[in-house]
This record gives sequence, C-alpha cells and structure tokens, in this order.
Amino acid sequence: MPFMPERDRHVPTDPVAVSPRLRSLASRLLGRAAVHADRISNTHLAAAGATRWQYATLVTLRDGGPASQATLSERTGIHRSDMVAVLGGLTEAGHVERAPDPDDRRRNIVTLTSAGRSRLRALDHLVDQTQQELLAPLTPAERAELLRLLQQIDDHHSTR
Repeated sequence: MPFMPERDRHVPTDPVAVSPRLRSLASRLLGRAAVHADRISNTHLAAAGATRWQYATLVTLRDGGPASQATLSERTGIHRSDMVAVLGGLTEAGHVERAPDPDDRRRNIVTLTSAGRSRLRALDHLVDQTQQELLAPLTPAERAELLRLLQQIDDHHSTR
C-alpha cells in the first residue's frame, strides 16, 4: 500500500478549498470514497462485534455453499493466512463449522451453521443501513448507475 500519512486518512476536506484539478481526478475521488466507505462500514460492523472479513465470509458461504478454506480465500479476496484467523473467530462464535474434507483429509470444508445464518441476517440489515448512509446524497437511479459503473471498472481491472 502506498504511503498515506495517518492525518490524511480521516481529516474531512472542505471541497471548496481543494484544487479543481484534484477534484477532477477519478482515482482521487474513488480513493476518498473508499476511505469514507471503510470508515462507515467498519464503525457499524465494529459496533455489532463484527468485521468486514467475517461478513464477507458468511455471505460467501451462504451464497456459494460449503467450501474449503482456500476456496473461501479466493472468493472473498482474503489472504489465506488471514482466512485462518477469520474462520477461527467465526468457529469460536458458532457461526461456521470446519470439518475434514471426505475427499482430501488434509483440507477442511467450512459450513455455515444456523447460528451463522441468523448472525448474517442481522449483519445484512446493518450493511444495508451502511449503504444507505454512504450513498445518502444520491437518488436511487444515481445509486444504481454508480454501482453499475463501479462493477464495470472492477470487472475490467480484475480480469487483467
């Protein structure tokens, strides 16, 4: 990650004081939007005793079914070594179960539990509120268009 002084990460900036050139750079605006999104999301999830990585793992298990730790790492973008810690916390909380893969006893298959499904329903509601807060200045049509454009950018750069 490039150097970013700590003081620059959280200090609000008066848009009027920012150079028009800087306000015209998509990369800068996307970066600032990402900082705002992380701050809002992390604040809400932390208040519920959760992390974005736990949420991503629970969603991936719900939507994709049981999976190996390596597959979960690929599907969520969480590094394999970090996935071990994420799954440890989710297992301890009773939200997932890990069991040896019957086809390859060297790896574990992770399954969402009923407690995990319940936890995910609560977190889904919280994440929906987070999205509302983040996108508050946009109309529903603008939100849909922004999402479409961001997906297009992500798809383009993810396939490279």
